[in-house]
Amino acid sequence: MNKPFQFKQFTVNQDQCAMKIGTDGVLLGAWTSVESRPFSILDIGAGTGILALMLAQRSQAQVIEALEIDDMTYEQCVDNFEQSPWNDRLFCYHASLEEFADEIEDSYDLIICNPPFFSEDYKTDNKQRDLARFQDAMPFKHLLEGVAFLLSENGLFSVIIPFSEEEHFKHLASQVQLFPKRITRVKGNPTSETKRSLLEFSFFKTETETTEITIETSRHQYTQDYINLTKDFYLKM
Repeated sequence: MNKPFQFKQFTVNQDQCAMKIGTDGVLLGAWTSVESRPFSILDIGAGTGILALMLAQRSQAQVIEALEIDDMTYEQCVDNFEQSPWNDRLFCYHASLEEFADEIEDSYDLIICNPPFFSEDYKTDNKQRDLARFQDAMPFKHLLEGVAFLLSENGLFSVIIPFSEEEHFKHLASQVQLFPKRITRVKGNPTSETKRSLLEFSFFKTETETTEITIETSRHQYTQDYINLTKDFYLKM
């Protein structure tokens, strides 16, 4: 059963979405900085709309827009936006990043993305899930070119990727003049290998602030850092 996912201030339906809500999305939505008080936010590859919804809760941004290419997922994202307390500030486009960048005149103060990761050569029998999972749906180079085009001069880009891709991603970002401002590396538990990298980029070269977060000390025993980061969202935190 794909039950609705209940957060403290909103509910997300996900039965039509190939990629369900997971730790990555919640981490990114909670970690992304809104200190600069962005007026406009763009979520690329919105899925359920979870990132846009989290940022609507966390910020006063007046324009929060999302892109989703898959038909059924797009419809569900729109529905999740409409059912939320912030439906007057949320809007989803049914478009690819390329189509959107060609047509839009605006730039955004904050761009956020939880991109598809899997670059392996195999595919499964579920085409919708493949589209959401496989990197060829949105290669990193293509993503970064779109971000560089749509990001405002003083804007921030926030993303979560596999730790194994971090150096490659930073290299590709530097080619479009995006430079890491903050990096937080994510471990599942104290003895596990680093699994994910949360990355924040801007057009300015600064010293990168680098930290680490561990999610659990043992199964379902969450660290204080993770609780502090996500407690405004999860019901049981």
